[in-house]
Formats: sequence, structure tokens, C-alpha cells
Amino acid sequence: MHAIRVLLDSTLDYAGLFPPASLDMRSAIRTYSAALSSKDRWMLSRLIVPVSRFPEFVLEADAYLPRVGETGGVEPWVLSVLIASASDRQIVADLERIEHFNSRMEDREFSQVYGRALIDTVETKATTPTEIDRALEYVPDEIFAYFEMPVESDPRGMIAAMASLDAGAKIRTGGITAAAHPEPSQVARFLKACRMAEVPFKATAGLHHPLRHLAKDVGCKQFGFLNVFLAGVLLWEHEDMSETELESLLVEERAEAFDVSPTGIAWKDRGIRHDRIAVARERFAHSFGSCSFDEPLADLRTMKLLTTVDEVSA
Repeated sequence: MHAIRVLLDSTLDYAGLFPPASLDMRSAIRTYSAALSSKDRWMLSRLIVPVSRFPEFVLEADAYLPRVGETGGVEPWVLSVLIASASDRQIVADLERIEHFNSRMEDREFSQVYGRALIDTVETKATTPTEIDRALEYVPDEIFAYFEMPVESDPRGMIAAMASLDAGAKIRTGGITAAAHPEPSQVARFLKACRMAEVPFKATAGLHHPLRHLAKDVGCKQFGFLNVFLAGVLLWEHEDMSETELESLLVEERAEAFDVSPTGIAWKDRGIRHDRIAVARERFAHSFGSCSFDEPLADLRTMKLLTTVDEVSA
């Protein structure tokens, strides 16, 4: 498998319900369903749904969810659910709703009516290590939790609280205003802290395009998902990468700066083989949220990194 395919396999968590797309539930479900049936489905991961919109999801997804036949063998849709902040007592009720949802979807009689989906991931916000510790007491073993944290201040204490636990760190890399975008140095510090603690991460917002670029509609430069994920896998492979080095990679705007081949990817004197990319993805650089599925793929093809799935798979 081509290195770029390994790097981006199952990376995109579809967040069409959120800005700037802000689709209604039916449109978001249609888009996700179509993407799952497309030749580009290899890049798609979970559908992001707020717990507060479960009733809408069940109603609108009825016609699209896979059916459970008598012989089984049907793969469910996999969801990541946004729940209340770790400091909010509502988080307990939210997790109970998720447990109930999964139990109903596992019930054969119910599944024959509504199809099948599985929640295996939750995303919440936290501001202190104590909030993380408390929240994890309620998260079931079969659920993986990501904690979004502020990166304006040093996040090392919060990230260290997740070390050796079944949890990951989440960073917001953009938004609909310039003020919502962190500085490259803050993203570099976040990644370095995650690597030191061996805590996996996901990123969200402002990652529609592969490389760092000027977003005129927002009025600032936005991060590229290729920059972020190359930074992640190279940092996993080369633990000695400095924050300054990571920052330089995160702001790279030239496609030719990256040496991409079937067997590996390199940037300057840092490189990683395709088999090691797979390890880094599994253990460290998990996914990114995007409200668009088409834009990231179109840009990759324009950059000649992805022309056809057959070429990438060759």
C-alpha cells in the first residue's frame, strides 16, 4: 500500500453537522452514506454526532443504516459522540444515553427496524487534570474518550493525566474566525507533549486542505491536515524532534517540500517508512474532524498525491 494511503487511511471523521457546513441531519447522513459507498471510503472514519441530537439521528438514518440479516456479517456505522464537558454533571447522563443506544442497536429485533450503528468514541472538553480523572471514572471500558483542552497555556499536565489510560487528547486547530486558530507554536507544543506522554491525539476544525494556506474568508492562515499528520507520524518515529522543528513543518506551504513515495515519506532529513507510518497512526496520530469529505480529496488529487485509488493502492 502506498505511503500516502497509509498516512491518511481512516483519518477523516465526518463533521458535516458543524460549521462552516452546518448541514441538517438528513443532508449530513446522506453525505456520509454516499462517502461510505464511494471509491474514496478508505479515507473516511466516524460520523460525528452530538448526544443531544440522537432522536434526529435515529429518525433520519433509518433509511441509510445497514440492516442486520439472519446471517449477520453487517458492519455498523461507527459514531463519535460529543458529550457534555468533563466539569458538567450532565456527562453521566450523556454516557448512560450512549450505553442505552448501543444496547438497543445490538438488539436484533430493534436492529431489523432501525438498522445498526455503534458508538465507540466520545469527545468532551476539560480544563484540569482532575476533570479528566473524574470523567474517566464514568466512561465504559469499551468507549474511547478524547479530551479537548485549551492550548493557550501549557497542556502538559492535562496530557500527562491521560498517560497509560484509554484516552486521547484533542486539539482545536481552527474555526470560523481568525481568533479561533491557535498559533503554530501552540500546536507544536501540544504534539510534543502528547508524544512525551505517549497519548494519542485527534485534531478538529480548519483542516479542509492538505497544506498550510491563507483562508481569505476567515482572514488568517489555516493548518493543513497533511502538515499535522506528517508532524504526528514523524514525531512518533523521531522523538527527538524539537518544537521549533515541528513548528517549521506545520507552517510548510510547499508540496514539493515533502518526498512522498510508495515506501515512505520524508521532510528534510526526517523520514518514515510506510510500515512505521501504520504504527504511528494506530498508536498516536488518530484522526481529524472535517465538515467536508470532498475538499480534502480534491486537493490531494490536484497536488498529484492522489490521482486514483488504484494508483495509490499499487
